Amino acid sequence: MWARVLGWIGRIPLLWMVLIAGWLAVAPIVPESHLVEKLRRLSHGQLTRPIDIFDLAYHTVPLLLLVLRLWIAVRRPPQA
Repeated sequence: MWARVLGWIGRIPLLWMVLIAGWLAVAPIVPESHLVEKLRRLSHGQLTRPIDIFDLAYHTVPLLLLVLRLWIAVRRPPQA
């Protein structure tokens, strides 16, 4: 099962993943990105509402998928 999931993630174009993860990491730019705000609130123990937890996941998951995609690309054996 994990091989299928990793294979699916490995087929997503890297450019799109970078663009989507980058955009959601900084959106909205002014006054403070949601990701920074939610991480700050999480570190202070103020992240209690379900919508805030969902918002943190919404802005974090694309970054985690990008890291996983890059990890897959690095670990893939070179093709001859």
